Amino acid sequence: MSLPAAATEAESTPLGTGVLEAVCIVHGLKPDAGAVGITAIDKRPSSGKVKVRKIGLYADVQVDREHHGGYDQAVYAYSAAEAERWGAELGREVPAGLFGENLRVAGIQTSDAIVGERWAIGAAVIVEVTCPRIPCSTFSRHLEEENWVARFTQRADIGCFLKVIRTGKIAAGDTITVLSRPGHGVRIRDIFHGPTPQQAQALLAHQMATGIELPAKVLRTLGSAPTG
Repeated sequence: MSLPAAATEAESTPLGTGVLEAVCIVHGLKPDAGAVGITAIDKRPSSGKVKVRKIGLYADVQVDREHHGGYDQAVYAYSAAEAERWGAELGREVPAGLFGENLRVAGIQTSDAIVGERWAIGAAVIVEVTCPRIPCSTFSRHLEEENWVARFTQRADIGCFLKVIRTGKIAAGDTITVLSRPGHGVRIRDIFHGPTPQQAQALLAHQMATGIELPAKVLRTLGSAPTG
């Protein structure tokens, strides 16, 4: 199957490999004090192979469809190294799925992944890094940590959402290979903080050169890039 190019060969750099430590899906809906009334943030590791569809993992769900899910946010990945840093600070274990992530990964970046880089997971699945996770009050209530949204925002270890380019099945232990990396160099963390005018220009130039449209969530940040 042919795939649309994430970047031209000249601007792509192989990044190496990592490991998929866990694949997490919703354990059960839980009551929440927010506007929707329930949340699917409680994710737990799944045993065996899990189907990856264009809209996300099989048997997973998002309740608040206004702010979660969709093709550009089909799968949420979080770094084991960042989870370990939080565990040390919080004095508690941060098991896979606790932050609502679908994939707990090791050996590759998530918050510092480049917007538009592509990963192969296992033998078939290919995903594309799209945009950052924005912490919300539901996340805070789920963690039951004081001032959690502010703390999570300040640290900015936010992880990344992924668009599914090619469907298939994945399982814990699969190799993750970073296939390509756009030359603009703008990280997920940069989008979360708010891109500079130079970063915004680089992203728009990349979009024009490749014909690959940036995620709407990223495009919205470009219009508010500081000019000073």
